[in-house]
Amino acid sequence: MTRRPHRSLLLAPIAACLALTLAWSAPAGADQNRAPFADALDEILDDPRLDGAQAGVVVADAATGEVLYDHNGADRLMPASNSKLLSSVAALDVLGPDHTFTTELRTTGRVVGGVLLGDLYLRGTGDPTLLVEDYRSLAAQLRQAGVRQVVGDVVADDTRFDTERFHWGWNVDDEQYYYGAPISALTVAPDTDYDAGTVKVTITPGAKPGDRPRVSLEPDTGFLKVENTATTGEAGSTLRLPLNRVHGADVLTVSGSIPVDARPTTSWRAVWDATGHATAVFRDALAEEGVRVTGRTRLGRAVPEGSRVLASHESMTVAELMNPFMKLSNNGHAEVLVKAMGHETAGDGGWSAGTAAARESLAGFGMDDSTYVLADGSGLTRRNWVPAAELATLLVEVRDQPWFDRWHEELPVACAGDRAVGGTLNARMCGTPAEKNAHAKTGSLTGATGLSGYVTDADGRELVFAVVINYYMGSHPKDIEDAIVVTLASHREDAPAQRAPEPRELPRPEGERPADGPAPDHDSLVVKPEELTTVGHR
Repeated sequence: MTRRPHRSLLLAPIAACLALTLAWSAPAGADQNRAPFADALDEILDDPRLDGAQAGVVVADAATGEVLYDHNGADRLMPASNSKLLSSVAALDVLGPDHTFTTELRTTGRVVGGVLLGDLYLRGTGDPTLLVEDYRSLAAQLRQAGVRQVVGDVVADDTRFDTERFHWGWNVDDEQYYYGAPISALTVAPDTDYDAGTVKVTITPGAKPGDRPRVSLEPDTGFLKVENTATTGEAGSTLRLPLNRVHGADVLTVSGSIPVDARPTTSWRAVWDATGHATAVFRDALAEEGVRVTGRTRLGRAVPEGSRVLASHESMTVAELMNPFMKLSNNGHAEVLVKAMGHETAGDGGWSAGTAAARESLAGFGMDDSTYVLADGSGLTRRNWVPAAELATLLVEVRDQPWFDRWHEELPVACAGDRAVGGTLNARMCGTPAEKNAHAKTGSLTGATGLSGYVTDADGRELVFAVVINYYMGSHPKDIEDAIVVTLASHREDAPAQRAPEPRELPRPEGERPADGPAPDHDSLVVKPEELTTVGHR
């Protein structure tokens, strides 16, 4: 972990105090030391939708750390997924950009004539990107090693992390959704968004009204049971498909009706037992490879001393993981990295050890541990409290790191045109000077939003900005965030300061999951991609 003083650690507090003193001691427009864009930002923040809300906004020079604008920057606010700025930086510092997660098949038994005499252990170390094909690869390696039969049990070792699957600060209502999936050292994801511990659910109308619609799962091992009481309705009838995963059980319930002429609808649901689900996928893979297992499945048992490796799979590096993690704001990735940091530094794969390791790392980037609370890595909990000023400090300090360029590249990019580049900003700030310019992390909980990152102004000066808004009511004020960033991108020192034109937002491509938004209809499968919304994820 890196420990170093930096010029901005000295300049930023002084500049912040100066900016606050000047801002409150003189009427707007009377202070020649205020940044030229300050009045324009004040006007944006005077939006009546923020009446009764709290907003913290800090803008600084990226190169020097000089604070150019500070609006309640010291207030502790819920940063939502802006928390991922902290967890991603700490993970690159503590684990290192080249860190990988290894998944292994191990045994203490003997292989005689193609028969493994003993238990087969599937050991995970936290890889959140394991797919069905990776488990098939492990099974194929075992077959290639000459094993045709296992006379013993398949034992899942997920003990790298603790047994706390859901953070104590998460809302129980979020547990069944892909952004609130359980955290385990052994998981499987249904696709290359890598939402580990979830299944992709597709519902297709029956052949005629009155038929049961067909419910298909990816991956489907029979581990997640489906209770389908839904019906196929008449053509043009109302579509309503309550889709829920039962709390505390791997049971999915589907009811309601889907019109006979409707297209198949798709959603994602989290499983309850992520380790059990992944192990079921692996047992299916063994069967497909012709490896017969005579024993049962056991979960949560550590590999014994003296075991040997029969097959292994290595994940992408932490640096490579930053792409799906930060671009798509993947909550599970954040929590895996936090628990991995706990194991790396204290031999304890739990949230407390992991966040302690993160806070220690972040102190080396100028963050004052007495001013913020980091309870989880994703921001799904409402117990994270981080001032905008601390976010801005981190954004300045991290620029010295050898891995900064890669990390900066993996922040979402405004209106980039490609989801793998734009991520959760792909449809925002289009047709403005911020387009393909602003690199920033989004964040959204019900009543809380954040947007923090980097933008280059019209003079070519790079700025950092941190915007955190809490306790607003009504529609999501992401247009206020965008207006701030577009104003910064439009700024010229030799031109009169003014609020930039309103950005336009592009529609999300069909089938793409949401980035930010208010709470969903928690008991329904939402069909139209443009109407898909989630709480607490992106």
